Amino acid sequence: MKKIYYLCLAAALTLSGCEDFLDSTNYTGKDSSNFPTSEQDVDQMVAAVYAATFNAPLNNTVGPYLFLADLASDDMYGGGGANDKSDQALDLLMYNSVSDGESQWTASYKAISRANAALASVSNVADSVLRNQTKGELQFLRAYNYFTLTQMFGSVPMLSKAPDNITEANVAPAQAPVDSIYMKIASDLYNATRIMPSYPYDKWSKITYGHATRWAAEALLARVYLFYTGFYNKSSLPTDGSDGVPAQITKDMVVSALEDCINNSGFSLLSDYRSLWAYSNDKTKSDYDYTKDLTTTWNDNNSENMFAIAFTYLSEWSGTQLPLTNQYALFFGIRANNWQDDAKYSSGNKGSVYPFGTGWGCGPVAVNLVDDWKAAEPNDKRIDASIMKVSDDYDFTNEDHMIAGTGYYNKKICPVRSDGGAYYTFCAQKFGTGEKGHFQASSSQDMILIRYADVLLMHSELTDGKVIEKYGSTGLNIVRKRAGLSDEAYSLAALQNERRWEFAFEGLRWGDIRRWHIAESALAKQLGQPIYVDGVKTVMTNQGDGYVARYKATNGFYRIPSNQISLSAGAYKQNAGWDGTTGYYSQWVK
Repeated sequence: MKKIYYLCLAAALTLSGCEDFLDSTNYTGKDSSNFPTSEQDVDQMVAAVYAATFNAPLNNTVGPYLFLADLASDDMYGGGGANDKSDQALDLLMYNSVSDGESQWTASYKAISRANAALASVSNVADSVLRNQTKGELQFLRAYNYFTLTQMFGSVPMLSKAPDNITEANVAPAQAPVDSIYMKIASDLYNATRIMPSYPYDKWSKITYGHATRWAAEALLARVYLFYTGFYNKSSLPTDGSDGVPAQITKDMVVSALEDCINNSGFSLLSDYRSLWAYSNDKTKSDYDYTKDLTTTWNDNNSENMFAIAFTYLSEWSGTQLPLTNQYALFFGIRANNWQDDAKYSSGNKGSVYPFGTGWGCGPVAVNLVDDWKAAEPNDKRIDASIMKVSDDYDFTNEDHMIAGTGYYNKKICPVRSDGGAYYTFCAQKFGTGEKGHFQASSSQDMILIRYADVLLMHSELTDGKVIEKYGSTGLNIVRKRAGLSDEAYSLAALQNERRWEFAFEGLRWGDIRRWHIAESALAKQLGQPIYVDGVKTVMTNQGDGYVARYKATNGFYRIPSNQISLSAGAYKQNAGWDGTTGYYSQWVK
């Protein structure tokens, strides 16, 4: 019997996916013998994998990896109100519900299953360029999902291919050693870099924005290499040796991939760091004192944005349409009520924080980041481009019982208002979204996952600051120059600082401090910092066992959801530091 992919592939136009990998009934007449063949078929098939890959951040903000990567780092706290316990738990490497983290687990495995099924049929595509691009995208997405899973949970089950029958599909795969998982990740990414077309950015952006490219695969390969070799103290990245893939990926091979991207991709840094972020959009920037002088305008599809979660401008406050909006912006928005009016930010109106909008107050910026940054680089343009401080007369008692407020919020992942009213986003004004005044449904800026700046800084880290011939400078100093900073001789400490400043609140800091083995010392610096709890000024103290103790106990790996262990009939083993109710968070202790 032929494998049927209807629910997972042919119905890719919906965001809901199949719970069972196989369906025994052919509802559409499409199967692995005749699907995919056309370009439309390919679009449907690949869309299904993208939809599943980003299901967790689109549909459920309780425990996806991107939330963990920001909140668990030393640069943010959990924040939110008294009832936002899962966000606070992520910050503390604890859990509030046995389902915390399950959204990421199920979404990633749905994506992997769809990618496996699609890869089994991609040979049906006659056009060789389209076939190779499709295969490369699918391998990239499978690798991305496995990398997300293993960073979050460590040893996880591995599905290397589509099951051959229903019986096989219903057998829970065994947890694989992390080396085996990285072998699969590395093999997929290496293959993707070999077969995907080498279109430069200016051509690729006109073809299909939002898809993974050869250049994104090269960047992700470098990110995987750095994490694996750093965290696990390895000298190379293993592969499965299939399809002509070398037995291992060496540092020199990764550097070569990055230099291919640098020399041939057409990507480049934007001239002004501010224009990377939505507050510099053309409907807002002229009314915002900080961006009035900006000659460029924000655009998701730019020469620095290499890969992102792409959102649309068609969202509404409903179960099916809401996932089309950027829910990260909503959750990281400012939690307050006293400034929600039409007044714009100015020196004479400190009570307003225009152009930033309402949200749930997740991820207040840690004071230690601000202090460290200003002490190291007081003239860094990125400080004001990345962080806002609410005014001195800001009323913290109006933050609706916020936990661990600091008065600092990030500007990168935040709703952006226009001048249409308290809840009126620039997206609503510019694109005419369905519910123009609904602040929960009209933030549509993309979520950037890979930027060209990362390519430059990874190149410096891997080459100890080698000069890039194309620029006549090091990647480190190219990035520093845009920030208005002078050249600096390469050192690991300088590189670590630069990555912290450049990628603040972009989900990279957590992986960085883990792979550099500085997580314990970095997390400890949060203690004693000033915070507000339910409007009362206090200082950060250990909750539960404390930041450092929880990291030592878990090594930074999250709790495998209880439901997944139950479904495996006990075959899956819980990670260290999470046995029983260890790590359970019930409420903030003042």
